Amino acid sequence: MKTVIGLRWWIIALVCVGTIVNYLSRNALGVMASELKTLLNMSTQQYSYVVAAFQVGYTVMQPVCGLIIDVIGLRLGFALFACLWSATGMLHGLATGWMSLAALRGLMGLSEAVAIPAGMKVVAEWFPNREKSVAVGYFNAGTSLGSLFAPPLVVFLSLRYGWQSAFAVTGAMGFVWAAFWYWLYRSPAQHPRIGDEERRAIIDGQTPVSAQGQGKRRIREVLSTRRFWAIAQARFFAEPAWQTFSFWIPLYLVSERHMDLKQIAMFAWLPFLAADLGGLFGGYLSPFLMKRLRMPLVWSRIAGVVLGAFMMIGPACIGLVASPYEAIALFCVGGFAHQMISALVNTLAADVFEPGEVGTAAGFAGMAAWIGGLGFSLVVGALADSIGYSPLFVALGAFDLIGAALLVILMRGISVDATPRAPSAHAA
Repeated sequence: MKTVIGLRWWIIALVCVGTIVNYLSRNALGVMASELKTLLNMSTQQYSYVVAAFQVGYTVMQPVCGLIIDVIGLRLGFALFACLWSATGMLHGLATGWMSLAALRGLMGLSEAVAIPAGMKVVAEWFPNREKSVAVGYFNAGTSLGSLFAPPLVVFLSLRYGWQSAFAVTGAMGFVWAAFWYWLYRSPAQHPRIGDEERRAIIDGQTPVSAQGQGKRRIREVLSTRRFWAIAQARFFAEPAWQTFSFWIPLYLVSERHMDLKQIAMFAWLPFLAADLGGLFGGYLSPFLMKRLRMPLVWSRIAGVVLGAFMMIGPACIGLVASPYEAIALFCVGGFAHQMISALVNTLAADVFEPGEVGTAAGFAGMAAWIGGLGFSLVVGALADSIGYSPLFVALGAFDLIGAALLVILMRGISVDATPRAPSAHAA
């Protein structure tokens, strides 16, 4: 069978498309929030419960998804979960009140939780160390692209065919992607279209498993490592910003900036375009710092996280601007900064854990992240109508600075060799 040059980049593009589909179905709710509050007679706090139902399901299931794909493999596991989230997304159109919508969102959270652990496992298997942050930047762009496409697509479908159609169409896309994934994906060791040279480059460019411990570690051993908690706490403090952007920006623009649904379709996607650029910038920043400033692999990731944390001061100042367009500009700064942080922190999991552990480590770190996001969403729901959104945005900026500081402290003394291992005998 004919080989494909640079197959690993086609594989990560396929993951990116899957992440886009995942976030399209996920963000349909946020775009429709102001309309659904009226149609289903929801209060702001009840909407926060709907958001929280998704977050609870997602939080609980992330480590489970990581374990499942470590056991049954990416090909079957990712396709199976994609079919489940698609079916649940399509059923959203049957909701008649906030409680039924919350139940459906909870089920969606259980299945969509596979996205990040699966993506990180693909990166760990398919890319040498020096390319991992770039690969994560591209696959992580799917989270922003899905959020970017959601406002215009969901508003168009809703205005043209009714609100139920927005959930039906964005949900059905997952079935199509799952079929392509199951048809096209194999591991590097099994893929019939990978060339011998590319396979050797991947293997020789990764840290040998023996350097990190032979075999799969038990969950307790993964969770007992300092490097796991460095990643988990960084994600815990960073995730509230992204979930606020995903689930609350449209509602904020309606209630505080008095935009209508068409204006949301025109402008609410811009922070996610900036987020795409931030994720890609973070991916390329790390190898640039290694090459130009001779930074070690781990610290080139951390330097980008610290830079992004300081940039999050921008959205913390949203309450100080009068124009809604200035507010959107600051949201764009926040989107750029957050996805730079996200890409680099996620890459650390693939850097410091062996491929057989990455799904588990990323899943539990994701659980920590979503606990942070869940808690903050409930705070927004409880306080937004009484104190406004401005103090909450200030808190988001502070969270990232705290997370970056703790990451620096906890990762001290931990290093990973970014250089390829010695060529294998059959490569000589």
